[in-house]
Amino acid sequence: MRARNCVYSRTEAVNSIAPVSPLQTAAIFSPAKLNLFLAVTGRRGDGYHDLVSIVVPLDFGDQLVAEIAGRTPDNGRQFSLECDDPEVPLDDTNLILRAAAAFATTTGWEKPVTFRLKKRIPVGAGLGGGSSNATAALKALNQLGGARLGQAELCELAAGIGSDCPLFLENGPVIMRGRGERIEALTGRAVQRLRGHPVLVFKPSFGVSTAWAYQQIAAGTPQSYLPAPEAERRVAMFTDGATEIDALLFNNLEAVIFRKFIALPVLLALLRTRFGLAAGMSGSGSACFALLPSHAPTPEIIAAIRAAWGPACFVQAATIA
Repeated sequence: MRARNCVYSRTEAVNSIAPVSPLQTAAIFSPAKLNLFLAVTGRRGDGYHDLVSIVVPLDFGDQLVAEIAGRTPDNGRQFSLECDDPEVPLDDTNLILRAAAAFATTTGWEKPVTFRLKKRIPVGAGLGGGSSNATAALKALNQLGGARLGQAELCELAAGIGSDCPLFLENGPVIMRGRGERIEALTGRAVQRLRGHPVLVFKPSFGVSTAWAYQQIAAGTPQSYLPAPEAERRVAMFTDGATEIDALLFNNLEAVIFRKFIALPVLLALLRTRFGLAAGMSGSGSACFALLPSHAPTPEIIAAIRAAWGPACFVQAATIA
């Protein structure tokens, strides 16, 4: 492993990007993620929290297209963003534009670029949509620029934009540590047991603030955290094959979030008791998920979710990528 902001256990050499001829347009798939296991292990001196998490990308997500513009727009902005979702901010608060600005500062990129985002990942869901979009922007600009940055440099740049961003540089399940900047790719049988597994992702009409969720766990008792040795033991049990994916599911943010948002634990309990599903919350929510066995009555499960949370709630079938 490399002892820098981002650490890779197997893919740095494989994923290093060879220089290519400059392009005019780059299209990048921006996947959603699930935290199958999320242990917040303590608060750091810098105000962030340390965590240990097994994170998987899904075959469901957004699509980002980056196109070099013929000239700088009249407003003088080097980077612009268009999106089909009116709830997505188009100003500098959007991580896509922040990532683009960071890339330009690091590499000296000077050309104007228009980003077009087809948004499918709901906002405020704990599915990593904003972080995934930011990393997709870095990938797109790196393609357009003829691979100015290697994998390790992209990872370090991504870590400076957001804690979840580096994991989206991988093309599969990872273990995330530190505040999220330390990434270890899962390998072998652990990946085989995850990849291709069907899941159902669902989100109520409300979101949960990530900052609020971590404030709540910090304000709790020391028992709100899972000690790092215990978190590592549980991860090792799964990666070594001693436990199955159903037993892996854990998220100690659930305890603080479920006290306020009672609709989440009520529905998860129903799915467990009525359908026998392994289910949990991803990240800081409010999106939840259920692992689907091959015989799962998916239409009946979706009907139960909509009956509990209303017909307009978000429901998406997907598989672990």
